[in-house]
Amino acid sequence: MVNTTTAAVAKAETVAVAPPCAMVIFGAGGDLTKRLVTPALYNLVTAKRLPDGFRLVGVDHGNRTVDDWRKTLSDMMNEFVTKGGGEFQADRIDETAWKWLTDRMTYLQGDFEDPQTYSRLKDHLAGLDKTAGTAGNHLFYLAVAERFFSVVVAALGAADMVKEENGQWRRVVVEKPFGRDLPSAKALNAAILKTLHEHQIYRMDHFLGKETVQNIMALRFANGLFEPLWNRQHIDHVQITASETVGVERRGKFYEQTGALRDMVPNHMFQLLSLTAMEPPISFDAEAVRGKKAEVIQAIRPVKYPLRDAVRGQYGAGTVLGKQALAYRSEPNVAPDSNTETYIAWKLQIDNWRWAGVPFYLRTGKYLRRRWTEVAIRFHQAPYTLFRGTHVEQMNPNWMILRIQPDEGIALQFAAKRPGPTVTLGNVSMDFAYKTYFASAPNTGYETLLYDCMIGDATLFQRADNIEAGWRAVQPIMDFWANNPAKDLATYAAGSDGPAAADALLARAGRAWRPLE
Repeated sequence: MVNTTTAAVAKAETVAVAPPCAMVIFGAGGDLTKRLVTPALYNLVTAKRLPDGFRLVGVDHGNRTVDDWRKTLSDMMNEFVTKGGGEFQADRIDETAWKWLTDRMTYLQGDFEDPQTYSRLKDHLAGLDKTAGTAGNHLFYLAVAERFFSVVVAALGAADMVKEENGQWRRVVVEKPFGRDLPSAKALNAAILKTLHEHQIYRMDHFLGKETVQNIMALRFANGLFEPLWNRQHIDHVQITASETVGVERRGKFYEQTGALRDMVPNHMFQLLSLTAMEPPISFDAEAVRGKKAEVIQAIRPVKYPLRDAVRGQYGAGTVLGKQALAYRSEPNVAPDSNTETYIAWKLQIDNWRWAGVPFYLRTGKYLRRRWTEVAIRFHQAPYTLFRGTHVEQMNPNWMILRIQPDEGIALQFAAKRPGPTVTLGNVSMDFAYKTYFASAPNTGYETLLYDCMIGDATLFQRADNIEAGWRAVQPIMDFWANNPAKDLATYAAGSDGPAAADALLARAGRAWRPLE
């Protein structure tokens, strides 16, 4: 049993208040702002992480007043409380904290492609710097469609709004998807780097705001027990799973152009992969950590045989969580003969000294049996020789499971002798759940990341080389699928564990996926 002292648990976490700044959200009326960014800012207010000199400026095409914007956000927050759903969860809204935030909101209507929008925004921010104590620090958040990323950045540069001087900082947050393939990612990096320096760019992946994702590094590098085993001498293979119980819902038009590979692998899945497989950095300095993460992705062996090493699937009709689910091709805004994948499984190799010969199996998909994200490390089997002549027929597998969501924690599975006069083995588990040992504050995944943007800590954000390495790794699979649109598309029933072809991917080496149960 894990032991923590009462004093240690009770001790309040000491975190500095973020520096004064004006945060500008382009796309203030969008779903991302309402569902994730604003609730995260509210949680930062209740945690007392935001300074008095904080101001929130919304910019969008919609012709609305600041009161209209506040009401829209307030209605959404109250809906989360009454109806649930989404990442934000609370029993009630702290009206004092919410008023603190809404009192600091202003709104500007403008076209993202109109230079006048940025001229008015520049004047507005200059006024806030003088009257609201924002210290001249500006954080620009691009909660907009991908096509506007380079447009907004270029316009900010043309309006002379991103130059850093006199100790004042200018930072830009770019949401995913960061490119659609390797050429577009390179082009986008080149475009925004014409205006910004790399240290000003924060490429957002809210998955990295999850506490358990960040804890992977703590588990590995703060415990002498685990790191010596974290290599090919002791590990048989690694499974990384991110399964969802939702379909494409109303995003058929977007998903038809994206698919599971683009949507999940170069970002979420590769972030889990890099944290699991990276070499120890010399410090927790942002560049030291990001350098080691980039090395892992750069070391992925190029895919030569997509038919052998990758599986793409698409969900058919079925039952998910007791409800009937349509087949993907029957969803709104989806072509009736669509070959877009809603599931991807991939066996990849990392060509370095630590991991040579250890397969990493990745799988992610929609409308699966269970919502579950985990990293599962399977250790080598112990020799059987000692147990000849006993009732033990085979050795039990040893697993370490890092549960990311929804039940954050770590489990270690190993064999123990069953009570009795004969030698027989049973599987047992040592299980650590975050909610049992640590009081957790409300979290959408964005709180840590927004705070880090404000204090200038880029550890959890991707550099240009990491982004491009990720797209370079998946590009051969995307090219093969584009040239062979239906050759290997497997179907699976909604509510299942995925296509049979994914099971065969592991079965060829005598392995099996951990069940989604």
